[in-house]
Amino acid sequence: MSARTAALWVPDWPVLAAMSIERVPPHAPAAVHDGRRITAVSAPARRQGVRRGMRRRAAQQCCPELALLPADHGRDSREFEPVAVAAESVVAGIEVARPGLILLPAAGAGRYHGSEHVLAERLVSAVAEVGCEAQVGMADGIGAAVIAARASTLVPVGTTRQFLAGWGIGELRHLVVGAVTEVDALVDLLIRLGVRTLGDLARLPRADVAARFGPGGEWAHRVASGEDDRPTALRRPEPDVAVAQDFDPPVERLEATAFAARSLAEGLNAAMVVAGVGCGRVQISATTTEGTELVRTWRTDTALGGLSVPRLTDRVRWQLDGWLTARSLGRTGMGDDPEPAPLVRLALRAEEVVAVGAEQGRLWGQAAGADLRAQRAVHRVQGLLGAEAVLSARVQGGREVRDQVHLVPWGEEVPPARAVDAPWPGRLPAPAPATVLVAPQAVQLCGTDGRRVQVDARLQVSADPAMVWWPDGTSQSEVTGWAGPWPMIQRWWGAVGSASRSVYLQATLGDGRAVLLALTDGVWTLEATYD
Repeated sequence: MSARTAALWVPDWPVLAAMSIERVPPHAPAAVHDGRRITAVSAPARRQGVRRGMRRRAAQQCCPELALLPADHGRDSREFEPVAVAAESVVAGIEVARPGLILLPAAGAGRYHGSEHVLAERLVSAVAEVGCEAQVGMADGIGAAVIAARASTLVPVGTTRQFLAGWGIGELRHLVVGAVTEVDALVDLLIRLGVRTLGDLARLPRADVAARFGPGGEWAHRVASGEDDRPTALRRPEPDVAVAQDFDPPVERLEATAFAARSLAEGLNAAMVVAGVGCGRVQISATTTEGTELVRTWRTDTALGGLSVPRLTDRVRWQLDGWLTARSLGRTGMGDDPEPAPLVRLALRAEEVVAVGAEQGRLWGQAAGADLRAQRAVHRVQGLLGAEAVLSARVQGGREVRDQVHLVPWGEEVPPARAVDAPWPGRLPAPAPATVLVAPQAVQLCGTDGRRVQVDARLQVSADPAMVWWPDGTSQSEVTGWAGPWPMIQRWWGAVGSASRSVYLQATLGDGRAVLLALTDGVWTLEATYD
């Protein structure tokens, strides 16, 4: 049975936060938009026919007096903090799933307050004291608890699956923080296939759903079955710990910042010892005389040796070295005798602060000696050559397989340049290849007629692929299966000659390999391989 979970939901929170900042009267119809479509609607606006997903012009046609407010996730989070603090006054640990939705383990909290009904009443009363109306729901499983909160229902233990059976499949849209586009597509497809309720989905074999719809379908089936269980990530009211130092006069050399780096590292460590807390990340920020603020965030679990002062000092010095060098080269355009951009302020901030002993270790134990030695070696290389000398690969959005690889300095928390969950029309369908070649390898793809396979404007192949030849003429492999082709047209809006047109084709070979082939300007290339 899934863990008993409680959800506290503040309806239409993005609209409420925006109306509070913009001083829109509570009785006035209002909606939040992302520049194109409506993303959240107030109750008065809904009564006028305004709905989520509408274009702004259509919403104004339904309600001419509608107040349109811009979306701002930072604003939503800041304004939601009093609600989170109010909930924490009732339950010691909570998880803020997103602004407007809080999750918490209900079993222990319900026993502490006497019953789940009393717990729900106290949560609603605490949030009401900060001027918000909230609804509380409890059920077995996180997804069921969120749906129960939307209905303001306490589902009895063991009856979650029966409770979910009658709800429409569209309720899945309210359970995700990111990947909204993927869930919308999944819901639309399920409805077209005749799966209209969560009960309909739960009655299907999970293995078949996973095979047809992938990980998203398996997640949806678990929600519909009331089995989407995971421990809630407790949020504890521990404030961030920060230290800073101003430079007067500004410093221009790395050597001049060495003492400051050591002093700030000792100050941050002492402040955390006094507070009895640990942290998961450290933010390093510096301000230049030009007013530019440079910020990097580093994890501290094992990469900094448990936030020891020497390792934190080294990390700060390495980061400053990278900044000063990059700034100077960017300003002078040459590498001979560069003059660094002067710094006027240096600050350290401990983030993800928790009480000492509350940090979560590895699933299979702590880091081994070889892991720690490898991390020290990487840090040493970064110290000698700069943070950008050691890179790790992350996933980002993009259409081509190479566009989806994002290289960042090892150990840094750098957001991707392109959002992963954004729509990328024409992107290669899942699964993604495991290995992407640095440079495409030219090959020859021949059909059953012995000629090179061609693809016309209607994406029709001249013959079924039968053999892949390598340029050296000594290597060849039979094609045992293939899928595609898929067109890839990019930058068609640019100058003449800047457009990129390719055709992708997936193939399994006689030697057991699965490869991704591309046809560009009449030449076949091997782009990537699958596991």
